[in-house]
Amino acid sequence: MRPVDDHIRARLTEGLDNIGSDLTADVVAVVSPIVPGLEIRLRDAIGQLASSRKSVVILLDTLGGVVEIVERMVTTVRFRYDDVTVIVPDRAMSAGTIFALSADRIMMDHLSCLGPIDPQIERDDKLVPALSYLNQFERLNAKAAQGQLTTAEYALLDKLDLGELYQFEQARELSVELLIKWLSRYKFKDWTVTETQETAVTENMKKDRAEKIAALLNDPERWHSHGRAIDMRTLQEEVGLRIDDLEENPDLHNHVRDYFALLRDYMHREKLFSFVHTKEYF
Repeated sequence: MRPVDDHIRARLTEGLDNIGSDLTADVVAVVSPIVPGLEIRLRDAIGQLASSRKSVVILLDTLGGVVEIVERMVTTVRFRYDDVTVIVPDRAMSAGTIFALSADRIMMDHLSCLGPIDPQIERDDKLVPALSYLNQFERLNAKAAQGQLTTAEYALLDKLDLGELYQFEQARELSVELLIKWLSRYKFKDWTVTETQETAVTENMKKDRAEKIAALLNDPERWHSHGRAIDMRTLQEEVGLRIDDLEENPDLHNHVRDYFALLRDYMHREKLFSFVHTKEYF
């Protein structure tokens, strides 16, 4: 390793230590698309930690990826830790949103964002938003039923692969299923009494609320774009999620911003598109 890398590594590891001290937890940084292989690196990074702590902070920055990989990542994290906090310094989109919502606690600042839960499928070595294809198919199918297809639209409908469409539908259903399960089990675990009437919260009430959140985040008519940024206030007020404001803890906020700025500079200089980091794994 070059001397400059030793220096950067020391500074980045110090940054993780600061965040871990603030929250009394292990810290894992994941800055990466969510693609096959990431879950293995996450497992290895966690496995090398000598700590016996049962709480972890995942510092997450991602534009999304494959929902099946998210499921394996959550399995890996929950195998080791009982309490999981996800900090989003910038964005956790699509499959990244699903991962964030598997946590017990989410921390964001005013510029951080999650996104619609639009899973992506690997197609021709590219990640393709599943809902975009499904919405297009449903729109063209409705026009075909009314005899309103243009020649160009007919040709487009004819090219759609029904096998791929089924795969897209399954990815959408899996995303919603996982979101409902994880919200109910983890995010809502301390929701025991309703805020207004102060009645006991049942498991069915948790599931109903999770289903509403999943339906809203999966609604293309509301968000219009796969890459739409949903900020903290919208998540709190419209979606109904409890998000902790990172800026209410100035020391922690500064430690997160300093670490993330240094890491982004390092990744840009080294032309890295994927990075997993703990104090034992670089």
